[in-house]
Amino acid sequence: MIMYSPEKTYRMVVKTGYKKVKKTLSEKLILGFMGGLFISLGYLLDIRVIAGLSDQWGTFSNFIGGAVFPVGLICILLVGGELITSNMLVIPVALFEKRVNFLQLMNNWFCITLSNLAGALFVAYFFGHVVGLTDTEPFLSKTIHIAEVKVGDSFWVAFISGIGCNIFVCVAVWLCFSAKSFSGKVLGIWLPIMSFVSIGFQHVVANMFIIPAAIFAGYLTWMDFLMNFISVFLGNVVGGIIFIGLAYNSVQKGTNNKAEKKCTKTISR
Repeated sequence: MIMYSPEKTYRMVVKTGYKKVKKTLSEKLILGFMGGLFISLGYLLDIRVIAGLSDQWGTFSNFIGGAVFPVGLICILLVGGELITSNMLVIPVALFEKRVNFLQLMNNWFCITLSNLAGALFVAYFFGHVVGLTDTEPFLSKTIHIAEVKVGDSFWVAFISGIGCNIFVCVAVWLCFSAKSFSGKVLGIWLPIMSFVSIGFQHVVANMFIIPAAIFAGYLTWMDFLMNFISVFLGNVVGGIIFIGLAYNSVQKGTNNKAEKKCTKTISR
């Protein structure tokens, strides 16, 4: 078998959610910073690859950008990092199984969101603005265009787009857990992330990089960023909790207890 069973994968997700809330504050902040950093570096790579492509490439340029963007989540899941959108899956599932409480969930989400933002702003300002990787042409025009499209969406459009995004992100996380080999984990992460980027769905942490990058270049405002943040964050929450977390909890609920009872019976024999 090259993959764990759905039941085993579910138990791993629950266990991971429990471990995440037990991390110390310093661990959360450091790993959250790295999560924001890695996602932003993946987005920066995306821009640097596609910005120079002519219009003749059409929407195929979206696929090319989507093909390189996943390096961010690959680094987070295989090297180490905390990402709020993946925590919108694993911690709620642990909550559904009564392994964590609501206060622990909110504490984790607050710390990881704040530190993700710090990591994204670091890349946007120092690599994008100071070094000039998003402030020079043709990369500046691409950065501004993408950011303007993001903030140009209405609340409900951005919200629904956020749902679609985190369905893909959480599937990528789930596939990473289910795969046994390094190459299987990379492929499991790459396919869904490439898909959401190619489609153009909105990811709250990715937007923490691209919109501030445009702001540091003298375009858009922090209010534009805030309004986008609220709508996309809420959409990502719904995509992670309802469409993936709650859906698979309803199918696998109690798997941990069943496994423990089976193990107990085996030992008693």
